[in-house]
Amino acid sequence: MPKSSADEIILSYNDAVLRQSDLGILNNPYYLNDRIIEFYLSYLSTTYPSEHILLVPPSIAFWTMNCPDTDSLKDFLQPLNLPSKKLIIFPINDNDDMELAEGGSHWSLLAYEKTANVFVHHDSFRGANSNHAERLYEKLVLYLGDDEASYIEYGCSPQQVNGYDCGLYVLVIAKEICCWFDSGAHGNGDLWFARVKENVTPSTVSSLRVGILGLIENLRGLK
Repeated sequence: MPKSSADEIILSYNDAVLRQSDLGILNNPYYLNDRIIEFYLSYLSTTYPSEHILLVPPSIAFWTMNCPDTDSLKDFLQPLNLPSKKLIIFPINDNDDMELAEGGSHWSLLAYEKTANVFVHHDSFRGANSNHAERLYEKLVLYLGDDEASYIEYGCSPQQVNGYDCGLYVLVIAKEICCWFDSGAHGNGDLWFARVKENVTPSTVSSLRVGILGLIENLRGLK
């Protein structure tokens, strides 16, 4: 059967692929899917190029969180060279079904900062994903072999004002953390909390929908 117009590929960017249906998600007040999350994180990786920063795609974060076998997980993560990174950002989804692609209903963000040796969980919906974030943290600490790395459930993380913008909060917070690192502030001993508090608001979050649509249009025009 021929593919529907909704399945039509509209942009390939690094390893991310966007389809026509993704424009419909961005043009409406809908929950973001894996493809849009992966695309924007890939864009941030290009915008803030650094061998010290890693923004992990949703599929890799999901597999890491749910992989039942430690040896398989080590083989899977080895190419990412996580121990060499100073900042790692993971998008977290509450999908628990390994057989269901792009499941779940809520996104949050787990960030690892090496200098402070800390994992910080930002959740825009009252810690709804805290169990999933802690599960990922426990997997990563085991892989990194550093049981002294601490975990913070950041209680002052900006909160969404509706039921569908969680993915946008992840992306805006990821951008602010990357800006913070790129500015050299990570060498001062402080984390990014003040920057996130100041710059992540319902207005900046909602405007990112339009911003991503514009970004897609510009990138398509460059092809």
